Amino acid sequence: MDLTLNSAVLGVELSGIRRFTFLVRDTPGAVAMTIGEPDQNSPEAVKDAAKAALDANDTHYPPGNGYPYLLEAVSRFEERVHGLRYSPDEIILTIGATESLFIALSTVLNPGDEVIIPTPAFSLYESITQLCRGVPVALPTENSQFQISPEALKAAITPQTKAIVLTSPNNPTGCIYTRETLDAVHEILKDKPIFVLCDDVYRALIYTDRYHSFAEYQDMRDRIIVIQSFSKPYAMTGWRLGYCMADAPIRDRMQIFHQYSVVSAPAFVQPACVAALESDTAPVVELFRKRRDYVYKRLTGMGLEVQEPEGAFYMFINIKKFGMDSLSFCEKMLKEGLVGLIPGVYFGTEGYVRLSYCYSDEDLKEGLDRVERFIATL
Repeated sequence: MDLTLNSAVLGVELSGIRRFTFLVRDTPGAVAMTIGEPDQNSPEAVKDAAKAALDANDTHYPPGNGYPYLLEAVSRFEERVHGLRYSPDEIILTIGATESLFIALSTVLNPGDEVIIPTPAFSLYESITQLCRGVPVALPTENSQFQISPEALKAAITPQTKAIVLTSPNNPTGCIYTRETLDAVHEILKDKPIFVLCDDVYRALIYTDRYHSFAEYQDMRDRIIVIQSFSKPYAMTGWRLGYCMADAPIRDRMQIFHQYSVVSAPAFVQPACVAALESDTAPVVELFRKRRDYVYKRLTGMGLEVQEPEGAFYMFINIKKFGMDSLSFCEKMLKEGLVGLIPGVYFGTEGYVRLSYCYSDEDLKEGLDRVERFIATL
């Protein structure tokens, strides 16, 4: 009997980021600076809203795309805070941003369609593209200060190009796309049948007033899909909640994949989403800004090359001068220095390592002390 599995599944590996993170956790005495998860707990108002919903027996099937009151809250929030106008019937509450990405690419891709992914990038984009039987196309940005080169983008576009993923602020660099970069990308794409997935999950965590999202180019509204998450700004990673926004005809097709994969997000967590949208994230932003400043000063003081991030909570450190690939460097650092960072190869860019500053001041100091001692031995 020949039990043949789906070839798309066979061609995708489990996350290298998670695998290395678990290796760090299993190393006695190691200090981890690996995971992109805020060290704070979910706000009390968020937890209280979910508790109240449970006490009110809000444990039955909700509407598939989310309760109307929540979709209306998201719509108001996006217009008030981000200037994006999406009506409630153009929004889907999803199981994290991951599901949003999955149903977006499932909706737009046919087998063989290409998805341009500016690298370094979160490995999820490549994996989901492959699972949807698309073809990921890397667009390197390391030689253009992690901005998209118009010439490189033009060269990457082929008749098979169906979508591009734009992540700003970026994971793993923390960099944001400048207005000049976005204008150039818009000029290239505005007359092309190419979808733009705006993964803006770190948008609430920015340290500059110069931020712009590609979603602002509403002349391309029929091809833009906006991805958002409650995980990062509200310390709700374990709640697994996000949402996507798209022009009504696209959203109507995306809900097909949503309905037949998860049916809906749980009922009793949806009041918590409203509470999150009403909370003040300014203290969290200020906390991470201080951590960014501290980590950046420490790393550059060690003689390490790193571009100062303007958002998110990552540093992408250039290690090329040490003459090792990123996996070997991180394995050696973990074994000899007892500190864990993530190899850049897992983000599609060799010669770098990612440091997350989602940790307490004490842990960051200890971890950076160990990094400094380790590189002094090389």
